[in-house]
Amino acid sequence: MDVEGSEPESPGTPERDAEGNLNVENGGVKKRKERDGEIDDEEGYLCRGKWELLRKDFLGQVPEKVSACDYHRGLDTLVIGFTNGVFGLYQMPDFVCLHLLSISREKITTVLFNELGNWLAFGCAKLGQLLVWEWRSESYILKQQGHYFDVNCVAYSPDSQLLATGADDNKVKVWTVSSGFCFVTFSEHTNAVTALHFMASNNCLLSASLDGTVRAWDLLRYRNFRTFTTPSSRQFVSLTADQSGEVICAGTKDYFEIFVWSMRTGRLLDVLSGHEGPVHALMFSPTNNILTSSSWDKTVRLWDVFDGKGAVETFTHTHEVLTVVYRPDGRQLACSTLDGQIHFWDPIEGLLMYTIEGARDIAGGRLMTDRRSAANSSSGKFFTTLCYSADGSYILAGGVSRYICMYDVADQVLLRRFQITLNLSLDGVLDFLNSKNMTEAGPLDLIDDDNSDIDEGVDKQTRANLGFGLPGSLPNRGRPIIQTKCLRIAPTGRSFVAATTEGVLVYSVDESFIFDPTDLDINVTPEAVEEALSENQPSRALVLSLRLNEDSFIKKCIFAVTPVDIPAVARSVPSRYLQRLIEALADLIENCPHLEFVLRWSQELCKAHGNSIQQMSRNLLPSLKSLQKAITRIHQDLADTCSSNEYMLRYLCTSGAKE
Repeated sequence: MDVEGSEPESPGTPERDAEGNLNVENGGVKKRKERDGEIDDEEGYLCRGKWELLRKDFLGQVPEKVSACDYHRGLDTLVIGFTNGVFGLYQMPDFVCLHLLSISREKITTVLFNELGNWLAFGCAKLGQLLVWEWRSESYILKQQGHYFDVNCVAYSPDSQLLATGADDNKVKVWTVSSGFCFVTFSEHTNAVTALHFMASNNCLLSASLDGTVRAWDLLRYRNFRTFTTPSSRQFVSLTADQSGEVICAGTKDYFEIFVWSMRTGRLLDVLSGHEGPVHALMFSPTNNILTSSSWDKTVRLWDVFDGKGAVETFTHTHEVLTVVYRPDGRQLACSTLDGQIHFWDPIEGLLMYTIEGARDIAGGRLMTDRRSAANSSSGKFFTTLCYSADGSYILAGGVSRYICMYDVADQVLLRRFQITLNLSLDGVLDFLNSKNMTEAGPLDLIDDDNSDIDEGVDKQTRANLGFGLPGSLPNRGRPIIQTKCLRIAPTGRSFVAATTEGVLVYSVDESFIFDPTDLDINVTPEAVEEALSENQPSRALVLSLRLNEDSFIKKCIFAVTPVDIPAVARSVPSRYLQRLIEALADLIENCPHLEFVLRWSQELCKAHGNSIQQMSRNLLPSLKSLQKAITRIHQDLADTCSSNEYMLRYLCTSGAKE
């Protein structure tokens, strides 16, 4: 009989004995299920008895803690990552240590087995490291490290093949766009890198930093071959170079000056003064030698650097100018202001053409310190970075928001908004106030000793977003704010890149642009290629050889295809392997006697992938030029041989007739 006033057991709760153990033997679970009208199926229940600790195994890493682990059921193996960067591999159930290695200086935040269990993937968030380890051979499959602080600036190379990034960790990294791999890191700067610029030669990169230097990097020898400095220490926040690459200009944050150097000699040529605020954007006109600068003093100025005339034109605005950019044809420039507008000017006539009101478009997400919802808040509703498309028909704009806006320049309409994150751990993502954080004195995050009114509080937040205040200080008490610091569109116009709080994001209109860092798995082996050839599967064998990226296997698979099957096999080749296949064909034309066969391959490849080759023309240009050069050389040699033979035949015929 139940004790009066006691709480009844919830439905489905197994009955227990006097000691509190599950009453499985007496049919407690069964009786409860029958009482509730459920199907009598004890096999579906997980509760079979009480859990007991059988034994303890110690890892021997005191005082470090376990930060990540993963278990592979097939191998019965456990991998454990520790806070000191060490990982251990243990054979279960005896807990025998197979490996104990240190792979990082910081905490291992994630670890994972692959499906077969022979590869281990490790991630270290603090240093931005990604490591793939083959534990049986004790070798690295992949080692990559990104920036471990915010990325401030990005720049595309003129051929769109390379992408350079600069960050608050004082490093400049250069990445291969097609693979997503960083192939060189420059760490000579001693403070945050704020601006980057690729020279037209594609082999030289410029970087500006808050350490008071502008450095030129050689991308062939991977060295710093020129350093530009000033007589007294300055903090550089903007950078550009003229079309010839002979003049380098950098704008400062502290003394509001623009410094001009000679690239050839490294000497300081001139100091342009006149701005009354930080010079946060510099750009030379694409069509002439006029330098354009924007400043927080509410002006955009045009400078004649080469003739020494100083500022030749000034465009005045009602609010601080945050950035300026030229249209690729040089006949229009756009600048964004603190009131959320984008102004378009005719630099030749000096006239304002039109204005885009972008405050509502970029609004999205309130900060923790905002007193209002995102729709009513006035902070952060402005663009800090702009970028024209390759043809100048549209413009991309980003700022302290989770959105990147795309506008049609001619019609001044919003075409699309790209949302860069859904991460709620970042500030500025949510739209509405949270009632649980509200008190009688207002939001918890705003309770302090400051007696400022609403407008002053908003102004303080806005100024903090723009970079005022102590280096490294955050207005939201430590939470990172979602924002887009830099936007760049590839010269091909097929993709653009955004430096955001979430990392460097690459957007592309090409469906074949898929990040696949290794493109290898356990099945891609030379034996698999040989097996496909023996089974008369030329398409599969060719794709496997291209993934394996072994030149000898690629050529062997090309020659294994019969002339009749060339069109079908050419159509089956994925677009991302075209460059490697074209390079192999170019080499074969120069070095093998089967000229007609290789030319047939080239012809069918162009027929099958004409659209893809046209879309990827900039990426495929080096390999296509190699193929064209090889064909032209062979054509010239054959033409010379035929002409010589024709002359010889005519001579022999003439000599025979005379005799």
